[in-house]
Amino acid sequence: MAQQLEFFEIPSPCRGICQADDRGYCRGCMRSRDERFNWIKLSDPQKRDVLRLCRQRWLRQQRNDKSDPSNQPEQPSLF
Repeated sequence: MAQQLEFFEIPSPCRGICQADDRGYCRGCMRSRDERFNWIKLSDPQKRDVLRLCRQRWLRQQRNDKSDPSNQPEQPSLF
């Protein structure tokens, strides 16, 4: 299978939130501390792998938020 040529640099997924959650992943981009600090040094295949991992972490977080009733906003009382 022929490889596709990459003409453009893969941009950082940083969203400027830069706060770590309880597992150590950034709340904005879902990267670990090492992934954030070493982004510039990573090759394009490594960056794509990090982006794939970030997507998996984000999906896992969304599933956990839906299944955890304490994360659901309470409906305000009408009375």
